[in-house]
Amino acid sequence: MGYVRKVGWVTAGLVIGAGACYCIYRLARGRKQNKEKMAEGGPGDVDDVGDCSGARYNDWSDDDDDNSESKGIVWYPPWARIGTEAGTRARARARARATRARRAVQKRASPNSDDTILSPQELQKVLCLVEMSEKPYILEAALIALGNNAAYAFNRDIIRDLGGLPIVAKILNTRDPIVKEKALIVLNNLSVNAENQRRLKIYMNQVCDDTITSRLNSSVQLAGLRLLTNMTVTNEYQHMLANSISDFFRLFSAGNEETKLQVLKLLLNLAENPAMTRELLRAQVPSSLGSLFNKKENKEIILKLLVIFENINDHFKWEENEPTQNQFSEGSLFFFLKEFQVCADKILGIESHHDFSVKVKVGKFMAKLAEHMFPNSQE
Repeated sequence: MGYVRKVGWVTAGLVIGAGACYCIYRLARGRKQNKEKMAEGGPGDVDDVGDCSGARYNDWSDDDDDNSESKGIVWYPPWARIGTEAGTRARARARARATRARRAVQKRASPNSDDTILSPQELQKVLCLVEMSEKPYILEAALIALGNNAAYAFNRDIIRDLGGLPIVAKILNTRDPIVKEKALIVLNNLSVNAENQRRLKIYMNQVCDDTITSRLNSSVQLAGLRLLTNMTVTNEYQHMLANSISDFFRLFSAGNEETKLQVLKLLLNLAENPAMTRELLRAQVPSSLGSLFNKKENKEIILKLLVIFENINDHFKWEENEPTQNQFSEGSLFFFLKEFQVCADKILGIESHHDFSVKVKVGKFMAKLAEHMFPNSQE
């Protein structure tokens, strides 16, 4: 009886092992389709809301070899110990099962099928993996599958209804930067949805703090900035970032070109809201901000920054608010713009920029700034 029971447990373990191999492979396959179909600018069913730079998610490395079977995730049974003969045989059998599963799926799949789109039942299983597993490689594969599926509008509601938002948000507490980045990307894709935004707002402060304190220019920081950008497409939750605007200007000054552009997208969302004008003007800006206005700076960065300044200038009545300028401290964006001659010297310094559109934008901004700050002198 004991022998039969032992054989039964071994058989069950082998079945579970094969099933786990197939499940993980089912989550992770489709890399080639993701590169072609979900790269930015490719076709996809994505809500047209806000900054969706992370919505068409494709995070497989270009170094991946789609024909290499050795890079597949293989589940080994607990008795497959390294260094033992029995363990070596067990690991070889597990690899063979995973290879057969891959080949079987590839043989059945039609060339035009999109195997990355999971059914609600499959999404439920993936969410269970995210909730129950502590293995980083399993979490990474499962989150990639969720990110791919969350890029489609019809799946965002399904994932929410399955309770996926708090399950994924819980992963933000992990210390593994790769897993954390994947969780942020999933939330970013899910946030392109009004109801999802309403439920995700409770995590904005945590995401904001993590983004600011993350390693400068890291993938985690960029993923956090993209999520915050999507969350501020509408005016409803922008006030939650009011106390962090100074930190965003600091990131803008210190970051590389990619970080600068992502911070500018976020600040541009805030600048388009008149209710956030005072919060922006109160923000402390680094003294190095003016040095960004030089002909060596990226054209797109200069133009976006000028648009932000124009929006602030349009929304703030300088003459009417003259008595309230003591509300703004030294080093704030208010004084950066208020000190017209200093600002003019820095901005006019790029009129020699080689790009004509930059010269035109600078001229328009300086004219509008002078008109709003000194209306009497224009008469």
